[in-house]
Amino acid sequence: MNLFTDIHAVVLAALGQMQAEGALPEGLDFANVTVEPPRDPLHGDMATNAAMVLAKAAKAKPRDIAEKLVEKLTADDRITSAEVAGPGFINLRLAPAVWQGLVAAVLNGGTKFGRSNLGAGKKVNVEYVSANPTGPLHVGHTRGAVFGDALASLLDFAGYNVTREYYINDGGAQVDVLARSVYLRYLEAHGQEVAFEDGTYPGEYLIEVGANLKDKVGDAFVDQPEDVWLTEVREFATEAMMDLIREDLKMLGVEMDVFYSEKSLYGTGRIEGAIQDLTDKGLIYRGTLEPPKGKLPEDWEPREQTLFKSTDYGDDVDRPIKKSDGAWTYFAPDIAYHYDKVQRGFDLLIDVFGADHGGYVKRMKAAVSALSGGKVPVDIKLCQLVKLFKNGEPFKMSKRAGTFIMLRDVVEQVGPDVTRFVMLTRKNDAPLDFDFDKVLEQSKDNPVFYVQYAHARVASVLRKAAEAGIEADDATLLAADHTKLDHEAELNLLKKIAEWPRLVEIAARTNEPHRIAFYLYELASDLHGLWNRGNENTSLRFIQDDDSATSQAKIALARSTAVVIAAGLGILGVTPAEELR
Repeated sequence: MNLFTDIHAVVLAALGQMQAEGALPEGLDFANVTVEPPRDPLHGDMATNAAMVLAKAAKAKPRDIAEKLVEKLTADDRITSAEVAGPGFINLRLAPAVWQGLVAAVLNGGTKFGRSNLGAGKKVNVEYVSANPTGPLHVGHTRGAVFGDALASLLDFAGYNVTREYYINDGGAQVDVLARSVYLRYLEAHGQEVAFEDGTYPGEYLIEVGANLKDKVGDAFVDQPEDVWLTEVREFATEAMMDLIREDLKMLGVEMDVFYSEKSLYGTGRIEGAIQDLTDKGLIYRGTLEPPKGKLPEDWEPREQTLFKSTDYGDDVDRPIKKSDGAWTYFAPDIAYHYDKVQRGFDLLIDVFGADHGGYVKRMKAAVSALSGGKVPVDIKLCQLVKLFKNGEPFKMSKRAGTFIMLRDVVEQVGPDVTRFVMLTRKNDAPLDFDFDKVLEQSKDNPVFYVQYAHARVASVLRKAAEAGIEADDATLLAADHTKLDHEAELNLLKKIAEWPRLVEIAARTNEPHRIAFYLYELASDLHGLWNRGNENTSLRFIQDDDSATSQAKIALARSTAVVIAAGLGILGVTPAEELR
């Protein structure tokens, strides 16, 4: 049930009647007609721009169209008033029964209330985390993991067929560095003194890996040249790191559908196949790039290279896919990987990258557009940095020094639920401060606590109802007389609940799961506001002494609020709290 969709249908029907009567010309495009909450709630419950967007095509004044449209709209029993505002906007007020009817819709739907068929089963690939397999996940990866996972859940809730995917970057030079670092720990496990030179990973997390390698191969690699052990140690170390990463993701409640290895692209013809596809389209050529202004990018060479005509698809410059020595650039396997996604039949690709990948966006969009013939869009979401604070002092990370803050450090201190919610309290492209003291604070200023407290309060109402002998199962609450919910504060809470299905679709269209966290905070605020008003006005309390019928209606409202909160928290990957201590 989406009230905004329902009233939008009423507006379109009224416009159709006006066309039939000759008050509007035939052939008008209604695609831009909207029904949404007014900017100021005092102006009404909903507003439509119909007269404004149709005036030019209809060759009429907006107010003239609006005044005729108002007459049609007020004929509907659900609309108690329709008023023309400003140059031609129409503000609508709905009958209390419309809002009261939401309770049954929520209780019938449960946490599926608000689900949408917006996605119509389209296949979406959401690639996120995709950290180099050179160590456990750090706090920067945490934000991308939470954002990507919540976005995948949001799209699933909105009717898309979602695949969660992790791209294992195990084909580059950084994996050789990992192997050399593990080899040093292996020698250390044999009692040798070792030195970690610049360019190796000295993190303590590799001590156990080195010891495990010793258990597996004994002293077979001790003092042997690199060509003897590099390949085997690289495979052993990569798998050990992926085991660590999978453990980290599990701690955070993240489960991937696919782990895709970059290494699988090499020596299999997949890179060559993708480049051949672009060649066949006339998009690969030999040329020399002009030196860019300012800082030189890593993939620029002042000599002839094999280039991809990415400028044909909106990029700033053409991009090298093969170096002058014949080796692939790092962009080539990425092209092949996305070509594979296109061939797997996805209708939409979403890549979640760190902030340092900003320069990568245009080239990747160009490649996907070229590979798919413009049929498969790709949305690349960049997650900005997370700054950690504790005791007023910032935590600093340095992966190469082995002193970075790991994902598990954060989760072990505050738990997965708090970690996930806090990571979604800012839009992905805005910096985020994570203060260990504040995220555990029990106050209105802490959105995690405030939302969980609202759900826990409803749970306490149900427990008190049971103690008072008031039946409050969902079936009983569904049958309650919801017309008793007629106070302004109760109706306002229902109006906020009514926004949920619409909010889900907006968040899914924009790929912005933080909107869910913001909405939940607003919904929780309305519930807490109603609760607090009950301290002075006893008629607003959810349990009314010696009046089971009224109590059940009010409990039904509280229960409906908790259902929506639970659905929203489910999208965010957070477990609703039954009680807080």
